[in-house]
Amino acid sequence: MVIPDFQSIMLPMLISMGDGKEHITDDYVDSLSQHFDLDREELRALLPSGRQSVFRNRVGWAATHMYKAGLLERTGRGRIRITDRGQSVLAQRPERINLQYLNQFPEFQEFRATKSKNDVTHSDNKEAIITTQATDSLSPDELLEASYQQLRKSLAQDLLERVKGAPPAFFEQLVIDFLVAMGYGGSRSDAGQAVGGSGDDGIDGIIKEDRLGLDFVYLQAKRWEGTVSRPTIQGFAGSLEGQRARKGVFITTSRFSKDAQDYVNRIEKRIVLIDGEQLAQLMMDFGIGVSEVTNYRVQRIDLDYFGNG
Repeated sequence: MVIPDFQSIMLPMLISMGDGKEHITDDYVDSLSQHFDLDREELRALLPSGRQSVFRNRVGWAATHMYKAGLLERTGRGRIRITDRGQSVLAQRPERINLQYLNQFPEFQEFRATKSKNDVTHSDNKEAIITTQATDSLSPDELLEASYQQLRKSLAQDLLERVKGAPPAFFEQLVIDFLVAMGYGGSRSDAGQAVGGSGDDGIDGIIKEDRLGLDFVYLQAKRWEGTVSRPTIQGFAGSLEGQRARKGVFITTSRFSKDAQDYVNRIEKRIVLIDGEQLAQLMMDFGIGVSEVTNYRVQRIDLDYFGNG
């Protein structure tokens, strides 16, 4: 079964709270997972950040929205209980509880109005604003991460175009910066001496795997447009024999064929393939060719500070 969105969780969650008792987080998350018949893989699915499960995040936001509408109340650390208003809502036997339904309550209207105002105030790029429809189907955490990934994807495309259009000397400098930032090549001077242009719009060299030079990695980097095929990678693997290297890294601004990727997974030597898209992503991760525009801190309540409140 597909993991339900946070709005679809609201009514089953409120019904499960209908006994009027306190419910702790782990218990109602487990109960709801059984209600939606989620398997182990679905329960283990994580947000893009990898820090929280998708289902648990959506359950949390379902609870938060109903809390803001006055249907639930927090009674302690990780504990919630249905309110009189929540019981009244259940007595009406609604077919569905969603954001539109909750909007009848003044407290929820105020919550949504404040949230919308803040979203507009802090958004400088209209293209980065997700549609209302998407907002209503994604939890706020998912919306934030989706917007972040959208911005990264756009920046990665721009970065790759810049790299492809730059002169060979710049590409060589980029590869050196990239390797040193990741901890390879020893010092910057060492990496610069080891990596040199090959004259065919490509770069090769032997670099230190660490600053002490305990092992070496054979490098090849090609600023190509066409797909890198298996014969090219086979030739690269053969080159390792004469280069005192058991490990290799092949970087390209284009892409690798499936046969090439399958080949490196079957051979004994360790070869890592980095295509143009991954190169751009790593450039962003290590701050190469990019500068920080804005930094947002996402915070949550420190429950330890408030004791059991």
